[in-house]
Amino acid sequence: MATVTLHGTAFKTTGNLPNIGEKAPDFTLTTTDLNTKKLSDYKGSKVIMNIFPSIDTGVCATSVRTFNEEASELDNTKVLCISRDLPFAQSRFCAAEGLKNVETLSDFKDGSFGNTYGVAMTEGPMETLHSRAIVVLDENGTVTYTEHITEIAEEPNYKAALEALMDD
Repeated sequence: MATVTLHGTAFKTTGNLPNIGEKAPDFTLTTTDLNTKKLSDYKGSKVIMNIFPSIDTGVCATSVRTFNEEASELDNTKVLCISRDLPFAQSRFCAAEGLKNVETLSDFKDGSFGNTYGVAMTEGPMETLHSRAIVVLDENGTVTYTEHITEIAEEPNYKAALEALMDD
């Protein structure tokens, strides 16, 4: 179990992020057109998983915008923005913002991604939502970088995540 905070108040999550050097656990998430995606759909591409509580909050929205901008410069890299938001909200946000370089995926059906990746909060006002985290994978689905952001209201270390892509 990891501990994260929201404005200094501590909350537990369901576990810990996958370890660097391990294969990332598979997942089934819902796309904005209500289809499903699995980790295996991204084999052969580098992946940044931008995981967060809700696209409708300031810091979460900023992370999606920032990775959208950075992703336009990346070769063979997919940026997956993952939350428990409904796919309709994710689609609305990206359309309103004109975001084309990220893919939003929803864990709204059963929360299994959040539980498997150890980011589902188990208590507090955002119980069952995802805490903020970054997981970077190489083309074979091996974890090369993780960051579980301790304070949910803070942004991830974009530079470190992007540098992890270059180290492959």
